[in-house]
Amino acid sequence: MTLIQGRWSLDDRLEQILREVPFEVPRGAAGLTVRLGYDRSKGVLDLGAASSYGFRGWSGGARDEYTITRDWATPGYLPGELEGGTWQVWLRLHRVPPEGLEFSLEVSVHTRAPDPPAEQAPLEAARPPRRDIPDVEGLRWYAGDFHTHTVHSDGALTVQELAALAAGRGLDFLAVTDHNTVSHHPHLAKVREITLIPGQEVTTDRGHANVFGDVGWVDFRKPADTWGERGLMSVNHPLGGDCAWLQPIAERPRVAEVWHSGWWDRRWGAPLAWAEAWREDVIVIGGSDFHRHGSDGLPGEPTTWVLAAHPGEILEGVHEGRTAVSAGPDAPLLLRLGDELLALDADGLVLVRPGGARQVIRGDRALVPAGEGPFRLETHENEVMALCA
Repeated sequence: MTLIQGRWSLDDRLEQILREVPFEVPRGAAGLTVRLGYDRSKGVLDLGAASSYGFRGWSGGARDEYTITRDWATPGYLPGELEGGTWQVWLRLHRVPPEGLEFSLEVSVHTRAPDPPAEQAPLEAARPPRRDIPDVEGLRWYAGDFHTHTVHSDGALTVQELAALAAGRGLDFLAVTDHNTVSHHPHLAKVREITLIPGQEVTTDRGHANVFGDVGWVDFRKPADTWGERGLMSVNHPLGGDCAWLQPIAERPRVAEVWHSGWWDRRWGAPLAWAEAWREDVIVIGGSDFHRHGSDGLPGEPTTWVLAAHPGEILEGVHEGRTAVSAGPDAPLLLRLGDELLALDADGLVLVRPGGARQVIRGDRALVPAGEGPFRLETHENEVMALCA
């Protein structure tokens, strides 16, 4: 075992927030374990790993220990051959107090790999009936969520458990977007009851963004303009407290998570005002940012609806701007059906058109002329209930 001890100062954080602590791995090693120690009551250190060939995992502040072997790894980290040479423990100095923060790293290299944890049996969920929504020229409206987390970052559920929960709530698709890692991607294809979209939440101190698709790991250390080079990118919770979007970016992505579970009072119009200021043709999506029961929204709170040929083409539907957002899978809903808008379970709500023209919706299933969007449904108190392109 190798013991590394030190102390990070506030000046260290301001000079360079991500630090690399090197250690040696001999050729032929079967595994390694890293343990981080520090006083969590005083600060936060984010944890990751890189081999001599590049990225091997990230767990942020969710874990103080990880193991990597040829055949398995701690969630958040990538199993595989342990290349001999210099590795690094990545430490992001997320919160360092003025008096500094002492830390220790214990690095153990294994000649025999530790036994893997027991695998979870597949889970099944009873799916509720689909809502009665007509197809549009061979396309169907699918319900889903573009922002969720598992044990592969700071979530509490496994991929299987999250999928069962989402399917049981009537969702057709779910983007699994763990922080700064792709270790969850190989597990998504094992799920059958719901379409799982590979994603990663690129997470920095100056803003978060989701990148969707099986595009490989996105380097969060690089400028934000590079993050979406290989996949569809959305700006996450742009007004979200200490994780609001502050990243400099030359080309503003068109897709934005305007409706986030943190929009707890939807009479507050700032997210919509931000979207209009962001760019004229913004594509609105929603995300629960689900981590665990009792925290954030449940999967599908809010629900994003995408018009697509089949669940495998959800990202294509988003790219084309065929989206709508509701508060939940069974909440009042506003969808575009060609030249008309379908308002479901929206009796007494107010349809707001571009420019501010308003009309009251009568009945639980109403068709009204569409025209150019975007549109929204509100209560008489201006609480947003649904959005539609």
